[in-house]
Amino acid sequence: MGKIDVVKIRCGNEKLRGGASAGMMDDFIRLPYHIYKDCPQYVPDLENDICNLFNQKKNPAYEFSQIQPFVAYRDKVAVGRIVGIINHKANEKWQKRNVRFSMIEFIDDPSVSKALIEAVSQWGLSQGMDTIHGPLGITDFDKEGMLVEDFHLTGSMNTIYNPEYYPRHLEALGFEKEVDWLQVRINIPKEVPARYARTAQYAREQIGLRVVKLTNDDIYRRGYGQKVFNLLNEAYQPIFGFSELSPAQIDDFLDKYLRLIDKQLIPVVVNAEQEVVGVAITMGCLSHAMQKAKGRLWPFGWWPLLKTLKWHSEDNAEMLLVAVRPDYQGLGVNALFFDDLIPIFNKFGFRWAETGPQLEDNVRELSQWKPLKPEFVKRRRCYTKKI
Repeated sequence: MGKIDVVKIRCGNEKLRGGASAGMMDDFIRLPYHIYKDCPQYVPDLENDICNLFNQKKNPAYEFSQIQPFVAYRDKVAVGRIVGIINHKANEKWQKRNVRFSMIEFIDDPSVSKALIEAVSQWGLSQGMDTIHGPLGITDFDKEGMLVEDFHLTGSMNTIYNPEYYPRHLEALGFEKEVDWLQVRINIPKEVPARYARTAQYAREQIGLRVVKLTNDDIYRRGYGQKVFNLLNEAYQPIFGFSELSPAQIDDFLDKYLRLIDKQLIPVVVNAEQEVVGVAITMGCLSHAMQKAKGRLWPFGWWPLLKTLKWHSEDNAEMLLVAVRPDYQGLGVNALFFDDLIPIFNKFGFRWAETGPQLEDNVRELSQWKPLKPEFVKRRRCYTKKI
């Protein structure tokens, strides 16, 4: 078998000019189609989103991060890829010198996975880092955590799916567990459980909280989009690896994503002073639509996505994130979310729902699902290793 060559992709400009880099970026983007060609559980990313990740003009995270993609070749054929990320804001916050690895994909060959990890490790060393960990994105809102269980379950647009052999390769390279996340899967009840209904009533009557639904004007003209993400920054401060979103990143998230989601599925809790103290962002599941789009919106990929977003054609929902202002945690905000969303999920025909990854040691967060008889699925892991 031929030698493995890991090559840096020169990026950072709008069109990745300079033929070699453009060709390598194509290899980077298309490698998963080879690895997952017979895998019905895999959900592809949109190719344009991947390109924008490496575009300094379009990715505001370059203000505080270094991002370096690599492609591994054997006999001029792409056999692996990886991204090295140094989030200087997170390293400063957590007093670390970490280089993150992300978007790792490789064929089932230990020499390939080893070469990819060594490439990011050496790049990290050259930038003064002493530890490599991942998979992690730039921020906590990116995909994170390598799947280590439940490979038979279909992935989602906001989580990593990977073959079963990936964790074995990392462990053989000396990586150890840093943290694990779990996802919560629930069947949607026909009625709001009594515990949630009572607590929601108490929160409304005794604390003065209420659920509102924002319009696009509220979000983009009246500043509520910024308020929601400022709340996320505040609520997520203690979470593993978190670094707060900058104003430019918030604008980027608002422009890309929030405009598309049905606002009925985004309950926002305000107090008597009209301050935003809680938000839950949910949507109809896009997994099948993303699979049909095959990574491209044009010429036909937009239709399955629009169909799912507008007409809620799937039978399950994705509960992307929940955030409560620290001083309002334990005061019934989560019950207000459930009290609001369960009737809407039933109206849209959602039979079950799944959360995003939640840290396994966040007992308070995980215990809130108990009245809904949750199933904990899709354990995923952040691995770590000294360089």
